[in-house]
Amino acid sequence: MESFEELMAKCHRAVECFVKFRIASKQDAEDVLQEIYLTAYQKFGQLKKSASFKAWLIGIARNKCNDWFREKSRCLEIPLDNVFEKIPVYGRFGKSEQYMVRETLEQLGDKDKQILELYYWKELPQIEIARQLQIPTGTVKSRLHTARQNFKKQYPYHTQYLKGECSMKKLPEILPEYTITRADKEPFPVKWEELMGWCIVPRQGEKLSWGLYDSLSRRRTEYTDMEVVGKAEVHGIEGMEIVAVQHDAEDYYRTGSINEIERRFVAQLTDTHSRYLAESHMENGIRKCYTFLDDNFMNNWGFGEDNCGNETNLSPKGLLVREGNNITGDVKSEILDIVGRYTVTIGGKDYDTICVMDIECFNDAIASEQYLDKNGKTILWRRFNRDDWAFVHYGQKWTEKLPDNERLQINGETYVHWYDCITDYIL
Repeated sequence: MESFEELMAKCHRAVECFVKFRIASKQDAEDVLQEIYLTAYQKFGQLKKSASFKAWLIGIARNKCNDWFREKSRCLEIPLDNVFEKIPVYGRFGKSEQYMVRETLEQLGDKDKQILELYYWKELPQIEIARQLQIPTGTVKSRLHTARQNFKKQYPYHTQYLKGECSMKKLPEILPEYTITRADKEPFPVKWEELMGWCIVPRQGEKLSWGLYDSLSRRRTEYTDMEVVGKAEVHGIEGMEIVAVQHDAEDYYRTGSINEIERRFVAQLTDTHSRYLAESHMENGIRKCYTFLDDNFMNNWGFGEDNCGNETNLSPKGLLVREGNNITGDVKSEILDIVGRYTVTIGGKDYDTICVMDIECFNDAIASEQYLDKNGKTILWRRFNRDDWAFVHYGQKWTEKLPDNERLQINGETYVHWYDCITDYIL
């Protein structure tokens, strides 16, 4: 592996841009950079591959910048660690959560953060704020108005409606009845080349449509048409560009809903892994692009060590044991494992499948069942939420919200069935 000095010479410019973009003060930025370089030097022995150095270094830089913002907030008596709002966003496996209010606050000026903290989180009346800051009440009102406007400009969730016609008619509006029966056979190994969560294989010429279905009504709540359109390159890594058009989807990047939204991915398929390299979408008329080097990419699209992606050569690992709806195993870290062989009967057709259980891979409160046939294609995908997932947002536990839905017990924790997914592969 190349030496620390050689790797740093190649990457220091990118890290400087990363830090100075986030921290306006030149002196503060230089101080943070010195901390980054020192930490990187001290931990260099932990790095396994030279190719991962840049992403690893950017990760250190991100943490050091966050540390700087937290320290800055304490000086202003703004406890940003306690200022949060969990907003469901859309990633590999549907909705997840992000601390978007905190991230937005970090982009504001000191005065804006201070006035918003005092008014909204400490819930102080304007007269008391005026007393504490030793400014007129009229100034408090003016500063609050300005801070709200500045926050609104930075906050990424805004209501927007787009016009669009539903073009795909193939997937049924009502999910066909299905049964899942454990087979008295050993699970078979399979070549699984689909992108985790979006079911398409990143290979030239591939097309796919998939739909999500409400577990109670069995009605289709949204569907997506996907197509691989050509080659693309991200940070020197070649992959395939994929266009995904979501119809009738709840708009996870703003409140409200829209008829149609287009996403574009760049993904790479190798002999051993399938992974996302980049994602982009239109937001308020602006094309937003994220790559595997950007903040929060791993939360929404990345998977595995150094974003290696999901394994394509699947066979049982013995990490999970499933007896009925009771699953046990070591779920302290991300686990993806085959837990048995099943016959899935859907729409009058029988499919010989293996069940791939995903526990805590995408989010620390989500589990899924993915039934794959011998071609490595998804027959049925089922989402389960831990009982307390997104409690702040929904205001209920899932056993209360969906009391009659199927439940899994995973190491003693209750997970509740939320929705299903099928693709046009089975039609």
